[in-house]
Amino acid sequence: MTDQETRPDKRPLTPLAGPYGHPFHPIAVTIPIGAWIASFVFDIIGLIVADPTPYAVGSRVLIGIGLVGSVLAIGLGILDYMKIPDRTRSSSTATMHMGLNFVVCGAYLFQLFLRTSTDDIPITGVIFSAVSLLVLSLSGWLGGKLAYRYGVRVAHESKQAEGYVLRRARR
Repeated sequence: MTDQETRPDKRPLTPLAGPYGHPFHPIAVTIPIGAWIASFVFDIIGLIVADPTPYAVGSRVLIGIGLVGSVLAIGLGILDYMKIPDRTRSSSTATMHMGLNFVVCGAYLFQLFLRTSTDDIPITGVIFSAVSLLVLSLSGWLGGKLAYRYGVRVAHESKQAEGYVLRRARR
């Protein structure tokens, strides 16, 4: 039996989660991560320029984009999570990864609320943003551990080895 047949966490729950060996969750997370990092950069710029208004508005929009993108990423992540066997190291790692991401999303939702009544850069928002990005980094490290150490939704090594077979020169 192949790894694909014996390990349920390698097979997609549904085609919506991405084909075997190519999950959609890792690509979807780039939307909130990128938006929230850019939001933090806008915050920093807004703190040092004379008129922070355009940066405050941009940061607020980017936080909203990140929150919308996180809904997609969370949905796809849950599809992968549902295939991980219970009471395993990968399931506890995935639970921690998911919990941290929910905390980060809650923090950004709070930040969006903080910023709706002002066109300034609230220092509380900048602090929340920095802490949220640190927590998000820890969560990303756990997500990497799921893929690269435990092989969740990663193709079997025999399938991966196909990419390293030397092609014969054409004559």
